[in-house]
Amino acid sequence: MSQPRIRIAKDKGDLVKCLVDSATAPFTTYADVIAFAAALGTNRGERRKLEGIAKEPVPISLEIFISRGYDWLIQLLAIAETKDTTILSPFEPTAEEDRIVIFEEYANAGLERLQYELRGCVDYSDRLLLFLNSIRFEKEKIPGEFDLTRFL
Repeated sequence: MSQPRIRIAKDKGDLVKCLVDSATAPFTTYADVIAFAAALGTNRGERRKLEGIAKEPVPISLEIFISRGYDWLIQLLAIAETKDTTILSPFEPTAEEDRIVIFEEYANAGLERLQYELRGCVDYSDRLLLFLNSIRFEKEKIPGEFDLTRFL
């Protein structure tokens, strides 16, 4: 039986490669990018189905995520989404596939957000840091109040 793989949406493949391969790349592996994107998608409560699968980078083996310690993230996202711990069962025939789909969809939503936030930038590390700080220091917005920060 082949090892399951985490797929990347076709329209996000170039972004994932740039976040690892560019001169100002903030991540060292594709698995790091996908795990970060899944956490970002979860933070925003968004999931997006994968429309097409990228040929480059190729789908990443689940073993790589396990070796980097991201298996707990995949499992926690699955439990949080389904509210059912049987999704962790090794005896449930579709449990692993369901966990992977949930993880891929959260990652796809996170990559979509990153694609929007990083559009047109040269230094990914600096822009990513600014984006994370904006999330960290996000304050309650008063409805009807004009907000100039959306132009940054």
